Amino acid sequence: MAGHSKFKNIMHRKGAQDKKRSALFSKLSREITVAAKMGLPDPAMNARLRAAVLTARAGGMPKDNIERAIKKAEGSDGENYEDIRYEGFGPGGVSLIIETLTDNRNRTATNVRTIVMKNGGNLGASGSVSHGFERMGLISYPASAGSPDAVFEAALEAGAEDVQSSEDGHEIWTAVDALHEVAKALEATLGEAEGTKLAWRPGTMVSVGAGDAAQLMKLIDALDEDDDVQTVWGNYDVPDDVLEGLG
Repeated sequence: MAGHSKFKNIMHRKGAQDKKRSALFSKLSREITVAAKMGLPDPAMNARLRAAVLTARAGGMPKDNIERAIKKAEGSDGENYEDIRYEGFGPGGVSLIIETLTDNRNRTATNVRTIVMKNGGNLGASGSVSHGFERMGLISYPASAGSPDAVFEAALEAGAEDVQSSEDGHEIWTAVDALHEVAKALEATLGEAEGTKLAWRPGTMVSVGAGDAAQLMKLIDALDEDDDVQTVWGNYDVPDDVLEGLG
């Protein structure tokens, strides 16, 4: 599930994700189960679980699948996943944060390192790029949710810290510990969000040219296809004309 700061980059990724719906559902189910195990199995009382459920619903995941994933947390099936974050650099000098959920550290480390190196990037030490990002909450709405002014006003009233609107939609940024409450307040005024999650917001963006963009997207595609990779965050900005050429 690639996560990016610019909506045009999100939209580029959406087509590829739609083709891998079953793989996406598997990753969403894993996140729901892990979130339910780490806290209460009630989305209303567990911010991470609520965010995972909202994201799953926005992605078209059936209600039965979501409920099964939550119930799975109550069993003792031997699956114990842990969050592991990898940091590194991709083509064009962009910074990447790769979030994984794994039951086998060695397998995941080997796979992630191999994918990154084969596609023009390299991994760095922990903290090598995350200092250039801020950990925040991210709530996404489609453009149809309202005008930029209306969404900005609703977000401000709900306690959000920043809003970025474009023709593709609205990104509402919150403090990490305020994500749950802001999402609930916005749901009352704007309806259900397309996505609610913890995110890595880059401090500065790197504009990527045509040659590097093609290789970068290939790298992100390969990471997305790995079962253990949950989300890839980057500080890249692919210009519209370059993105259209990749389509």
